[in-house]
Amino acid sequence: MRKRTRLAGLVAVALVAASGILAGTSLAQTGKAGRAQATSVCLVTDVGGLNDKGFNHLAYVGMQQAQKKLTGVTGRVIESHAGSDYIPNLLSCVQGGADLTIAVGFLMEDALNTVSTHFPKSNFAIIDGAYTDLAGKPANVRGILFREQEAGYLVGWLATKQLLAEKKKPILGAVGGIEVPAVDHYIAGFQAGAKAASPSAKVLYGFSQSFTDQAKCKEVALNQVAQGSKVEFGVAGQCGLGALDAAKENNGWGIGVDADQLFLGPYMLTSAVKRVDVGVYRTIKYVVDGNFHGTGNTTFSVRAGGVTIGATSPKVSKALLAQEKVLEKKIATGKIKGIPTKPTAS
Repeated sequence: MRKRTRLAGLVAVALVAASGILAGTSLAQTGKAGRAQATSVCLVTDVGGLNDKGFNHLAYVGMQQAQKKLTGVTGRVIESHAGSDYIPNLLSCVQGGADLTIAVGFLMEDALNTVSTHFPKSNFAIIDGAYTDLAGKPANVRGILFREQEAGYLVGWLATKQLLAEKKKPILGAVGGIEVPAVDHYIAGFQAGAKAASPSAKVLYGFSQSFTDQAKCKEVALNQVAQGSKVEFGVAGQCGLGALDAAKENNGWGIGVDADQLFLGPYMLTSAVKRVDVGVYRTIKYVVDGNFHGTGNTTFSVRAGGVTIGATSPKVSKALLAQEKVLEKKIATGKIKGIPTKPTAS
């Protein structure tokens, strides 16, 4: 109750300060002619920050692409360093006159629900947050979702096949950050893909309870390595880099997440790519074109080009890559469906 009261107080103060914003209606919201005026976009990161080499960075890339390709788009980014920053940062966007404020991450759902409800004339979007999960169901919010389980399935299948080609036991590890839907989706898909490649595959998984502390992810990964894991899938933003480091130190394979992280080194097998940049760019374009609508979600899948597998190590054979492409096509065409979204006990 104390937390709710504090949040309400913050919003109340901002309402007074931003009365001018509430009194007017931005060009982006009206959809009227004269779109030559600038469309202001404000991006609020979660605690992972822009240096996470993945999730938040990709959102920023999407905004940069919009600035380059779409007429009149201006962008601003605000980094969050703690959960307590979410509401002040979102309010800063609104008070700055943003035509679209984008919250990067599921953990910002409550904060976005609070702010968007009090600013009904402003447009908002949230990455990895479903509109239907927002308590107030604000009509000015759109969710940007991804079928992470499809990307997880692809990398789980490829990693298992690679281990079998190397005559190694198919034991794989996955390290999640905090147990939120997107992380669950990745790990559940990873499990399913591994089992599809070999019924004897075993996937160990655990959670670090952090998206930033690399030491915590490394500790979880090292525990999995001690149990025989030869692959580590880091599903924890910046923290996940610690899991990948554990794989490197123990001559195992690393699998990146969200962004294509093959650049990290020769120990990287591939990455489960989530095109957060595409989601952000298309949402901004909706605003620019006057086609933005709240009260719903936009979901990006393999078929829609929203999730895929990243570049692969040169050690992966051409024959195996050809098989992976067939698998990807089966997911896109619906021949493979029902990929789970919740991990099961190993």
